[in-house]
Amino acid sequence: MESVPPPPSLRRPPVQRRSAERLARILDACADLLDLTGYDELTTRDVAARAGVPIGSVYRFFADKRAMAKALAHRNLDRYAARVAARLAAEPGLDGHATVDLVLDEYLAMKRTVPGFALVDFGVPGPSVPPGEDPNGRVADLIAPLLAGRADPDEVLCRKVRAGVEAADALLRLAFRADPAGDPELIAETREMLHAYLAPVLR
Repeated sequence: MESVPPPPSLRRPPVQRRSAERLARILDACADLLDLTGYDELTTRDVAARAGVPIGSVYRFFADKRAMAKALAHRNLDRYAARVAARLAAEPGLDGHATVDLVLDEYLAMKRTVPGFALVDFGVPGPSVPPGEDPNGRVADLIAPLLAGRADPDEVLCRKVRAGVEAADALLRLAFRADPAGDPELIAETREMLHAYLAPVLR
């Protein structure tokens, strides 16, 4: 998988290495504070203090905390893509069902271990998805080519993967509301649903 492009929420992409390292510290601090305070209580000032940078450094990159959280979500998706790609490279020849398990397992691993991921995985918390933001669509765009094998994903496969991602997202949110580590039975239901629903298009 290719890395996703720089997040549109970034005011000024870093050019020098020191600037890139400062941006990484800001996003790391944002992720840590999400686990400690939640999204509603997150402030740019607290992020700056935890990252050990002036508040102006935060505003150099981000207009507000939502833009910062969007950049974190973008980084999470990029890292998810890299993790899936590494697993696939290490386990060549997987069939479609095994690939479904792999992409689900990598998501679950990040959900349980990556700071801030429980609140900001690939999108920012909110009652609805604003225009131009479609995290589940981006995830589906990553997964569909993997399930297509050597062929380009066709319209039917893309539609079913998109629907499967939406359904899995809802079930996994329920699983992690029921248990911070993810309710095992609901996760099993998610896996079963994905295998059954995608079976007609898996290779």
